[in-house]
Order: sequence, then C-alpha cells, then structure tokens
Amino acid sequence: IRLKFLNDTEEVAVARPEDTVGGLKSKYFPGQEHQVKFIYRGQLLQDQGRTLRSLHITDNCVIHCHRSRGTATTTATTVLPDPVTATPAEAGGLPLAAGNLLLPALMLVLGVVWYFHINYRQLFTAPATVSLIGVTVLFSFLAFGMY
Repeated sequence: IRLKFLNDTEEVAVARPEDTVGGLKSKYFPGQEHQVKFIYRGQLLQDQGRTLRSLHITDNCVIHCHRSRGTATTTATTVLPDPVTATPAEAGGLPLAAGNLLLPALMLVLGVVWYFHINYRQLFTAPATVSLIGVTVLFSFLAFGMY
C-alpha cells in the first residue's frame, strides 16, 4: 500500500488484507494514531476495526494520510481543524481578502454617488441619472445573486 501525504511524498506500507485500519495506523504512526487520518477513494476511514479487505484495498492502492499538528487529542466523532491548513473562518479569525471587501466597497461608492445625486442634482444630467439607475439595478442583481 502507498501512503501519500499532503506534501506529495509517498511511503510504502507493507500490510496484509486482514490488517485493520487501526493496526496500520499503530504500525506506521506509533503514538500518533489519534493525529493521523486515512482517506481512501474520498472516504474518511473512521472505523479502526475494519480490515483492508473489507474496504477493498488491494495491492498498490493509495491511501491519503493527513497528520494533524496539534497536541489536542481527537476522537472519531470530534474533528478539530488543522491549524496549518485551516481557513481564517475556521480558525476563528475574520476572512480579510480583496474579494470579500469588493462588495461592501462598491456599495459604499454607489451610496456616495446617490448622496451626491440627491443633494447636488444640478450636477447630474439626464443620461448620468439613467446610467446611475442602470448601474444600481445591475449591482443589485449582482449582490442578490451572490448571496
């Protein structure tokens, strides 16, 4: 069996079809069994008692391994996010990306333009007013479509 890690390194594991998932973890990751997760064909292998044969894992199959880098222990029902690969929202922080700030920034600009249009009507011609209405309608469809 080939154990493939997130950094694209591989390790060859010698196992028999009657070996269990838990046995494979304890054989190749002694003392770190609770920090290692196995993924095979997109499914998380949570049942430590299942044999490789019952999971249809045969010769030269690839099992993806994910090692958590925390001192906190996890159980089969509790999954803690990996602090290295967690997104800012999962880590408890605010997601501050340019894409997340674009919509509020455009809303602010559009609001300022409407404020000037209402208070300084003499500066806006009829085509400018029609254009402002069109941009507002287009932006509204965009905003409601995203959310």
